[in-house]
Amino acid sequence: MPGDYPQPARATAAPKNIEWRLPRHARSVGRARTLFREQATSWKLPDEVTETVVLLLSELMTNAYRHAKVSPGREIWARCALDDDRILVWVTDANDALPSPRRASLHDESGRGLALVAALADDWRAAPREHGTGKTVCFELRLAQGRSAS
Repeated sequence: MPGDYPQPARATAAPKNIEWRLPRHARSVGRARTLFREQATSWKLPDEVTETVVLLLSELMTNAYRHAKVSPGREIWARCALDDDRILVWVTDANDALPSPRRASLHDESGRGLALVAALADDWRAAPREHGTGKTVCFELRLAQGRSAS
């Protein structure tokens, strides 16, 4: 993704990338989790990294599904890239409104997704799409030293 998004480092081997384009539907959240778990297995990611990415991806996909009030037929795009020491995840939807974490009360049933992203990711950001309608939200998780994927 262009702009201020972190990009995989230029390593001797090309980074591993995968992208999914899913309908803006509640079922796409679970589908994204399943697709990522399958990819994580092939990338041989540590279980704790996989579970953190699955949780954060799920939160971003849920936000895109619930809050992207756009015409039918629009998609949510999810992209994951793995390089030597980190994994990057982008979720793009057709809503121009940029998200910001909010404080959920003890009684709120939602509203904690971005707070989880901010707390668990090593970095995260949101920006308008460079060309077109919508925005992209991105997070990064660094792989622990000596625990990188093969």
